[in-house]
Amino acid sequence: MDRRELLGVLGAGAVGLSAFAGREALADEKAKEKECCDDPMHADCLKACGECAKICNESAKHCLEELCEGKGDRKHHARAHALAMDCQAFCVLSATLIARDSELMMHSCQACAEACKCCAEECEKSHHSELMKECAEKCRKCEKTCREMVKAMRGKEAKTS
Repeated sequence: MDRRELLGVLGAGAVGLSAFAGREALADEKAKEKECCDDPMHADCLKACGECAKICNESAKHCLEELCEGKGDRKHHARAHALAMDCQAFCVLSATLIARDSELMMHSCQACAEACKCCAEECEKSHHSELMKECAEKCRKCEKTCREMVKAMRGKEAKTS
């Protein structure tokens, strides 16, 4: 077997191992996700936080581009950019704590709901942008699921006290 053939065989073996390891990691990840989110409320909130974080990042980028190009109301774009970045950060934190079933997730969800409310209000001012309208919708949905999560957790606290 010459050097090229040997390298080819080793390369193919590495690709095979990599694919196998990737499948195993994906299976482990799905099992963990199912484990932490057997409760539909947790699953809905986790999903809403993830979707909201994604659209907030996209909206922040859009606002930054508008600012750089000098388009539209600069003050609005600057505020929407800042709020979208902050909202995204709260959504990521809440999703992380929900996935871990952290005892502190109630606090992050409460803060996330407020951040989503502020972001949605600013995004709703962008009547011409479909992206900003979608951001406002996802923020409102995330706000709602986070508030439901906080309410449910407070109910659990009251029962255990």
